[in-house]
Amino acid sequence: MNAPETTEAPVSRFGVVEPADLPDDLRARIEKIAEKSGFVPNVFRALGRRPAELRAFLDYHDALMTPDDSGAPTLSAAERELVVVATSGANHCTYCIVAHGAILRVRTKDPELADSVAANPWGATLSERHRAIVDLALQIATDSATLREEDLDAAREAGLTDDEIWDVGAITALFAMSNRLAHLTALRPNPEFHLMGRVPRATT
Repeated sequence: MNAPETTEAPVSRFGVVEPADLPDDLRARIEKIAEKSGFVPNVFRALGRRPAELRAFLDYHDALMTPDDSGAPTLSAAERELVVVATSGANHCTYCIVAHGAILRVRTKDPELADSVAANPWGATLSERHRAIVDLALQIATDSATLREEDLDAAREAGLTDDEIWDVGAITALFAMSNRLAHLTALRPNPEFHLMGRVPRATT
């Protein structure tokens, strides 16, 4: 039996802008990311058509996804990615599931967690703390108007501080927006994401 033919979809239905064609500050930021990861994530090429929006997205992303180094209790880098994967799974966002699932695999060294949460974030087997993080993210991502003090109390009982609860909410909100932009643009994940955390990274 012949394998089905596949036609590679465009990266974005609105086209892309390569880093070399971005304003200097954005080009430098994207090149730094590419140097670390080994490739340019397609989301930056797609958002490059609106440089001011790409700049704002990067600023807010970096503010939310970098753990506080003050020593105060905070979500870990892996827990922040867990929020993104749960949110993106609930919103059926292929790009963000693939991209941030890859980062979650790298952060946790767990080959199964990202897929489990992406496929069914409501049913994934998690620790009490991570279950509370995911449940809060899911409620904010899918039905935030129903959020009540009792829901926040449940997160507190699982050990989350108010700052951590804020982080869950803010990360969920940003990536709920990102999910919708990915749907709007029909954003295609980079092939490299599929292998991250599954096979050793090639070295030169």
